[in-house]
Amino acid sequence: MSRVEHIGRATLYLGDCRDILPTLGKVDAVVTDPPYGINYVPRDTSKEKRGGNGTAYGQVGLLEDDCAGDIRFVADFPFAIVWGGNYFADQLPPKASWLIWDKKGGDPRFHGTLTFADCELAWCSDGRPARIHQQIWSGLVRQGEEANTPRVHPTQKPVRLMRWCIERAKDAQTILDPFMGSGTTGVAAVQMGRDFIGIEREPKYFEIACRRIEDAQRQRDLFIDTAA
Repeated sequence: MSRVEHIGRATLYLGDCRDILPTLGKVDAVVTDPPYGINYVPRDTSKEKRGGNGTAYGQVGLLEDDCAGDIRFVADFPFAIVWGGNYFADQLPPKASWLIWDKKGGDPRFHGTLTFADCELAWCSDGRPARIHQQIWSGLVRQGEEANTPRVHPTQKPVRLMRWCIERAKDAQTILDPFMGSGTTGVAAVQMGRDFIGIEREPKYFEIACRRIEDAQRQRDLFIDTAA
C-alpha cells in the first residue's frame, strides 16, 4: 500500500488488492469489474500460426497482469457482483442470478451494428432471478444523463449501471470495489449515501477515481445543504 485517501464516506487505497484486502474490516457487498481480457496476448487467427487450437484475437488470452487471475475471494463476502463473471465462471459458485447489461438499450437499430458486444454479463451471489439493465453505452453512443461523460478508462461503466447493482445489494452500507479503475462504483455509492472502499493499483486511474468521487461527494453535499 502506498497511499490512502479519505473522501467523505469513501476510503481509497492505491495499491494491490491482494495486500490490502486482509487489512479491511467489515464489508457488506462487493461490486466490481475486474480486468479481464484487457492485457491478453493477441493470437494470429490463421490456422497455421495458431496451431489449430481455436484461440483467436479478440478472445481472452494470457493475462500479462494476474492481479485478477483468482477472484474466488468474492464468494467470502455476504453479497457480490462481478462484471465479466463469465470469464471467471470456473472460479465462482454456480448461480442462476446473472445480471445482463444490454448496451444497446433494447433499441433494435443498434443491435449487431456497433463495434462492441451487445451485452455484458455479471455474476451475482444472491441466488435471485436473472435481470436485465438496458442502457445505451457503446463508444460515443450514450444514453441518459451520462451522454456527454468523458471516457477516462477503457472499460468504464455507466454510473447508472453501478447504482442498479448497488440497489441489488439492498441494505448493504459498505460497498467494496477491489478493482476500482476510474471509480464508477465509488461515484454510485457516494450518490446513494453508502460507505465505499476502493482499491486501485494504477496511479493514473487512482487519481481519476479520487477526482470523480470527490466531485460526486461535493455534489451530494451541495444537494443536502440546499435541501436543508
